[in-house]
Amino acid sequence: MKKHSKVWNEIKTNDSWSIFKIMGEFVHGYEQMSSIGPCICIFGSARIQPDNPYYQLTTRIAQRIVDEGFGIITGGGPGIMEAGNKGAHLAGGVSAGLNIDLPFEQTNNDYIDHDKNIKFNYFFARKVMFVKYSKAFIAMPGGFGTLDELFETITLVQTHKIEQIPIILVGIEYWKGLLDWIKEVLLQKFSSINAEDLHLLHLVDTEDQVIKVIEDFYNNNHKMNPNF
Repeated sequence: MKKHSKVWNEIKTNDSWSIFKIMGEFVHGYEQMSSIGPCICIFGSARIQPDNPYYQLTTRIAQRIVDEGFGIITGGGPGIMEAGNKGAHLAGGVSAGLNIDLPFEQTNNDYIDHDKNIKFNYFFARKVMFVKYSKAFIAMPGGFGTLDELFETITLVQTHKIEQIPIILVGIEYWKGLLDWIKEVLLQKFSSINAEDLHLLHLVDTEDQVIKVIEDFYNNNHKMNPNF
């Protein structure tokens, strides 16, 4: 018993020091992002290559978003993230990248503004920065990381922890099966959600549809403040 207690005490000591590292990430993130202005976050796979139609669509979407007066925030890596930053860069808009230290996949892309390239060690600190400064969330095709970011955003809006913002799923062929499952299993079979929760999500296929969702939302006098 004493041996186990000693190990646990060592863990508690390490955890105490980790608090300062976590606080540092929040302070640095807030300082870097505080003057960024209204942005829209684009999530998606790091594995999608530049010749993929979804990469090219993401670039066009980001360019159109910048034309509407928003900046772009991505996870700062390759694939869809690179495509989003590339579109913002080509259109002359704010291009922020919130990168994270991973053992694979994640490297900075070349289209992030030098003063808005922020590196994180903790996913939760990184996601706070996404949520605080993004006035819409666009989910392109992606894996578990994209799903994590998507469902956390849905939960924060559903539980009124942040103001309602557009949550847009791009790619009917990719997302329709998930939405069908949510409707048929969560809503109809188990009543785990309310019918109005489905209205939080917008399923689209083109850049024009993305822009229409955003324009319709903000033309109804929704605020442009940070989300919390």
